[in-house]
Amino acid sequence: MPTPPPTLGTLLKGLRARENWTLKEMSAKSGIPVSTLSKIEHDRLTLTYDKLQGLAKRLGMRMTDLFAEDKEEAVQLVTARRSVGDVAQSVRIETPNYDYYYLCTELRRKRMIPVVTKIRARSAEQFGELVRHSGEEFIYVLSGAVEVQTEFYDPVTLKPGQSLYIDSSMGHAYLAADGCEEAEVLAVMSSPEEELMQSLLNLHHDQRADAAENENEPPSTLDRRLRGGL
Repeated sequence: MPTPPPTLGTLLKGLRARENWTLKEMSAKSGIPVSTLSKIEHDRLTLTYDKLQGLAKRLGMRMTDLFAEDKEEAVQLVTARRSVGDVAQSVRIETPNYDYYYLCTELRRKRMIPVVTKIRARSAEQFGELVRHSGEEFIYVLSGAVEVQTEFYDPVTLKPGQSLYIDSSMGHAYLAADGCEEAEVLAVMSSPEEELMQSLLNLHHDQRADAAENENEPPSTLDRRLRGGL
């Protein structure tokens, strides 16, 4: 017989065990009385969706974290998702120093974000401040040569066939190396943050907004362009 799905009480009890909290400690963190938590854990009481959202927020968690089962019990579901990438059908975002081609954009809430990027910025002055966002990223050079500047390492130049994997929360910048007018890379970004795509769009918006100050283009126009289709 199939195993019945866990109850809210079982999940909360598992969460408390993973965090090594007593009922009193969880009560203090969640704002829910000890007696109420005890009833929930023993399946004598449940919570509405709104109250579950509030509980997750007070515990500093996402709803998905709140309902995560122990690793030993979790079952990886087959989603059967598939998307064929094509640059011609990608969502293109242009900035003064880069062209971004976002692939497989019909898939929402992806754990990885693939993008082909054309790089024209050739100096730190052109690029501006180093960028940072959650997660990790991998780049593979398709053509040209790329100088990668990072917060904690000396610059490194990558040529076609070479790649780099970095912690994206570390400040970083990708530049066309000396003697290269334009470089092209395939990048894959991954993050536990559910809104990684929005974070990346915000970065593009900032890049375009900086350029707009010199071109007298309203930032609101840029914002609509960047968010269209994604």
